[in-house]
Amino acid sequence: MTVSSAAQAQGRINFDDLQSEQRYREIRVYNQSKLANILFTYELARRLADTGVTANVLEPGFVRTNMAVPFPFSLFSPMRVSAEQGAQTAIYLASSPDVEGVSGKFFSHKGVATKSSKDSYDESITQRLWQISAKLTQLSTDLQSSRREAARD
Repeated sequence: MTVSSAAQAQGRINFDDLQSEQRYREIRVYNQSKLANILFTYELARRLADTGVTANVLEPGFVRTNMAVPFPFSLFSPMRVSAEQGAQTAIYLASSPDVEGVSGKFFSHKGVATKSSKDSYDESITQRLWQISAKLTQLSTDLQSSRREAARD
């Protein structure tokens, strides 16, 4: 299970500056990372098909955390949910028999399967990001090879 955010809808994968070494803009990087979480999870679900292992991604809602410590109150503060409320979708996905065997889905807060952004379904973006990520982490892009390597360790 992977946690993303509604911010993924604003995310764009910038392959020309994937690690934001040329220009760092906090909100753009955050949005890109949340889209990348979804792309990763969808590809992982495809690669794990027929193994009995599932991979889903969730958006917990606008959760009240310490991320906004410099700005503890904003116009949006009343819309935020508690950490306990934000955790409900993760708990649901981890424990409910209703989602047993369900894989490759995006769940919004309250455990409802929904659609993620248009870019999150673009397999050319997914494949390119998977290949680059594997290279950066020095891991195999082939799931079977990765399983063999893990078994040797």
